[in-house]
Amino acid sequence: MKNLLSTIVILAFGFHGIAQEEYISEEIQIKMASMAAPEEDRNAVSVYGYDREGKVVLLKEGTNNLVCIADDPNMNGISVSCYNKKLDDFMSRGRELKAEGKDMMQTRAVRQQEVESGKLKMPDAPSMTYILSGKEANLNRETGELKDAKLRYVIYMPYATTEETGLPDKPHVPGMPWLMDPGTHRAHIMITPADKD
Repeated sequence: MKNLLSTIVILAFGFHGIAQEEYISEEIQIKMASMAAPEEDRNAVSVYGYDREGKVVLLKEGTNNLVCIADDPNMNGISVSCYNKKLDDFMSRGRELKAEGKDMMQTRAVRQQEVESGKLKMPDAPSMTYILSGKEANLNRETGELKDAKLRYVIYMPYATTEETGLPDKPHVPGMPWLMDPGTHRAHIMITPADKD
């Protein structure tokens, strides 16, 4: 029993040490998150990131209409994003529900109910989101540089339909815009640029 307890303590400290080594500084989190925004907007964005315990915290108060999110250390791969402030209530609610332990489908159901009841407001005009992603192996944790990163675009248009927009509900060729979740509160245009040969 004593040996088992000692092993558990050693493992706990070992994992704590790994988490400390994997923590990305606030400065680098801000730099990485801002990279998803158009270059001319990067200096003025607001940025949310993660503290050493993995909690979401505001790292930088911005002055423009973009809110950026640093890479979640608990998820595989690297993904940072920036979205229009009009989406902040929707996105913040998603982060709250995730912190409560709800999975993606539960979060989607709660937000849908809250949007439909009027408790959660969605933008009344198309609202942009930029998502930059890549492989962890391609990230330089000292500088925040991400090699071979890919940028995709999401334009939220709540309740938009394929009939209304003329967009298909799936891409027919690489890079083609298409409408995901048509007719729902989360309807959005997906644009994933085709890979260059």
